[in-house]
Amino acid sequence: MSHHRTVTVIGSSNADLAVSMDRLPGPGETVLARSFVTSPGGKGANQALAARLAGAETEFVGAVGRDPHAEVALGMLAEAGVDLSRVRRVDEPTGIALISIDAAGENSIAVVPGANATVTADVVGGLGEVRGVVVLQGEIPAAAVERAAAAAERVVLNLAPVIAVDPDVIRAADPLVVNEHEAALVLEQFGSDAPEAPEDAARALLGHGVRSVVITLGAAGSLVAEHMTTTANDDGARLSTVAAVRADAVDTTGAGDAYTGALAARLAAGDELVAAAGFAARFSAASVAKPGAQASYPRTLDELPGA
Repeated sequence: MSHHRTVTVIGSSNADLAVSMDRLPGPGETVLARSFVTSPGGKGANQALAARLAGAETEFVGAVGRDPHAEVALGMLAEAGVDLSRVRRVDEPTGIALISIDAAGENSIAVVPGANATVTADVVGGLGEVRGVVVLQGEIPAAAVERAAAAAERVVLNLAPVIAVDPDVIRAADPLVVNEHEAALVLEQFGSDAPEAPEDAARALLGHGVRSVVITLGAAGSLVAEHMTTTANDDGARLSTVAAVRADAVDTTGAGDAYTGALAARLAAGDELVAAAGFAARFSAASVAKPGAQASYPRTLDELPGA
């Protein structure tokens, strides 16, 4: 595989509109909120920024509207030097997430896909060459994810949210990056019940033909599952646990995206999967120490905890 340190993220970009209040309103109720913040978000854009900040040459492919939210959605990517030459401007509004957060940090979120829904299979098919490690998530139409996976040299698939895609697309993932809840939903797509233990879920996913799997376990770290090249091992699976890096969590928003983007950056640089997961753990730990999603990502690698 060519290691030209390139990551291409095809996915969503949003403006996140966050309102903080003492408690979330019930149906028909109005509450006074304390503050309102507009910030960039969307899983694709978050992952692209993380990959870039983790050292990879990064291209983001997506769509935004012709509205003021577009500048918010793309601002930090442009600042960090992400290639935005294949982001389309469309007539639909830029995607937005309306986020309500209560005093305990509990949130409720409504997402309006807007322009993200125009990132179709035809658009992806018309891209021509897609370079390096291609990162995909579940916030653009499933057919576009399928088309992109088919054209990619190496796919990092963060199936979040879990959308129904062709099982061959999930099998092509190297790795499939999911949390425990998402792993269970993916196994359902393969027609299997989800086992209790994440180790068993990882083995089951490999058994369905997925090339490699990373299950993120929050404070418990992550689990990396790969096929063994040897036939000596009975089920041919090699499982490695990657410890989480201790962080005083202030805000976990976007931490999973930080992890996925950083993981892709290290894979593009030629790291083995377990080493890449270790780096991703440090990168995402740095992100939870500050509020926000993209704003919380470490701007220099000196900011990373642990070694």
